[in-house]
Amino acid sequence: MTTTGMTETSAEAAHPAPVRTVDALADSIRAAGLKVTAPRLAVLRALADAPHSTADRLFTDVRTELPGTSLQAVYGVLAAFTAGGLARKIEPSGSAALFERRVGDNHHHIVCTRCGTVRDVDCAVGEAPCLTPDDAAGFAVRAAEVTYWGLCPACQVELATTLTGPPLLSNKGAR
Repeated sequence: MTTTGMTETSAEAAHPAPVRTVDALADSIRAAGLKVTAPRLAVLRALADAPHSTADRLFTDVRTELPGTSLQAVYGVLAAFTAGGLARKIEPSGSAALFERRVGDNHHHIVCTRCGTVRDVDCAVGEAPCLTPDDAAGFAVRAAEVTYWGLCPACQVELATTLTGPPLLSNKGAR
């Protein structure tokens, strides 16, 4: 899944990308109670630069900075970040797990059914849980994950162009 090809949404404008300086990244890692290491800094930087990324995508980005890093190390860092509240793991149906830095608020996601682009969407209700089940079966519901599915603007344009296409050539009047 990618995050390219779309314009910024109001949700993303309201939540600008986190500061990416080494000191700010290191402070974030320490604030989560984790030791600052080169792989953790590299993964956090890559995640800040490419939200809604798979571990494989992050590994590819991190490997350019730290050639000795393994995919397993990236998974370990992501697990620590998720447990420490630095990252959120989302799992849209039919997709590998995606990771993002936007945590601690009640937002959801919209996924393009054609290209897989993922964008953040602020909660319409505002506070968790957005939805309350008719029968919670005794559970104390704290949150509801909502995933919207549709066509992103780029795919809408591409699909409209494909469907209408250039005018067909005609043999009318040919001898």
